[in-house]
Amino acid sequence: MSRADKVSDATGLEKLILTLRYHEQSRQWFAVVFVLLVSLLGQPLPVLFATGAAIAAVGAAVRMWASGYVMKNKELATTGPYAYVRHPLYVGNILLLLGFSLASSQWWSFVLMAALLWFYYPPTISYEDNKLRDIFGEEWEAWSKNIHALLPTFGAKAGSVKSSWSFRKSLMQNAEPVIVVYLIGCLYLLYTN
Repeated sequence: MSRADKVSDATGLEKLILTLRYHEQSRQWFAVVFVLLVSLLGQPLPVLFATGAAIAAVGAAVRMWASGYVMKNKELATTGPYAYVRHPLYVGNILLLLGFSLASSQWWSFVLMAALLWFYYPPTISYEDNKLRDIFGEEWEAWSKNIHALLPTFGAKAGSVKSSWSFRKSLMQNAEPVIVVYLIGCLYLLYTN
């Protein structure tokens, strides 16, 4: 049963939940709101803030790196970070959410983060993998058999990184530089709490 079938067959609250779970923009907006929420309500402790900010910076760097290689649904990205993990943008998101949770020094942020990750990522990863398999067929099969969804693959099983990163792709495909500016602003807001 496809995602569209699951949503169209549902009614009431179940339909609302499934619509949110499978809607890409709602996943992105919940992450934006989460970062702002922990930035506004956080009460950072210096050591936790520094550690969390460093983890968030790594997450932002992973996202920036990945977004400069991807051409959504036009070509299969298998180089750069995609040589190590199938979904580096999601890895970056997880690191960002973890970093902001830690930096905020608020226990509830970890609970909310875990709920967001559980709610969105298993069906999203499954959907993305199936969509890419349908679009790119054998090319996807050959690449994905050695590359894990979220845990990096190193050594001989990793793919080729012989491609160039593009700021234009990063900006046009995901507006990643704009997101980085937003994240820096949120970290500053959290730091000044």
